[in-house]
Amino acid sequence: MDRATYQRLYEALPTMDDVRRVANEEALDEELLFVIHTHRVTRDATRRFYVVKRQIPRLVRDWHHGRTILDIAREWRFPPVLMGQMMLGELKIPRKKVWQTFLHPDTAPDARLRTEVHALLDADPIYSPRGMELQRERGRRGEERLYHWLERHGIGYRTEKDLRGKYAKTPDALLDHPIIFYGQKLAWIESKANFGDDVELRKNLKRQLAPYTELFGEGAVVYWYGFVDGAESPAGILLWDAPTLESITPTLAPKGATAHPAHRPPAGAPTAESPAEPPSRDPARRPHPARAPSDPRSGPDEPSDGLPL
Repeated sequence: MDRATYQRLYEALPTMDDVRRVANEEALDEELLFVIHTHRVTRDATRRFYVVKRQIPRLVRDWHHGRTILDIAREWRFPPVLMGQMMLGELKIPRKKVWQTFLHPDTAPDARLRTEVHALLDADPIYSPRGMELQRERGRRGEERLYHWLERHGIGYRTEKDLRGKYAKTPDALLDHPIIFYGQKLAWIESKANFGDDVELRKNLKRQLAPYTELFGEGAVVYWYGFVDGAESPAGILLWDAPTLESITPTLAPKGATAHPAHRPPAGAPTAESPAEPPSRDPARRPHPARAPSDPRSGPDEPSDGLPL
């Protein structure tokens, strides 16, 4: 997607009503638009969190005078569930009880709050438990799609679940043997059920992808909903979207090449082999015909990531 189109859509999607309207008017995929809408909402909530929080005592007084939390959230253009959590905290409800109330609204302290919490949950497709689960499910679908592709091509791999406790950070698929893509040897592939705009790419590089290159060598990340045109691949990391991945017939590296170099390969020599022991010798390695359930943890794809809650 070109940057001008992405920026236009980003600015046009402040609400779910806008997501549905634009999807209908422009015949665009509603899930893609929702992902872009989520970028906008979560970043704005992070940016304005403390601005809103300073107003909470006054907003609670408005609530005592009859206004609903949902009306207040809409006036402030702030995620309803986050607004509700802050306001319940100001009502001296213990933090643990606040979380329980939003997980189980019928446990709310009184009938008014019970009704309002139900309304907040229905109005928030991002920060509600339902919204969080939908986000995790998108992540699981992306991982399963990647695993199916690897298995279809007979490529052995291990998942984050298989590798837990072995490394400080682990990709979604650490390959038993590297594959070659236009001369570049790839040892791992990460799945992102997201759209890769400049902010997302920078965040993912810093938090996840750069450490992978230090631990395992060069790899690729798949943004299933695409990424902005002209996005530059960081050193040692390829950017793929869904059509790119599905069009690839991978080639295995020469026998003896390792998928787990001790250090990042030097620039200009992506096929240089490392003396490190190949992961495939590990008895816990994952043979390609088998597939374990995806790890349900959403990690950095979690929409609330970065919020001080």
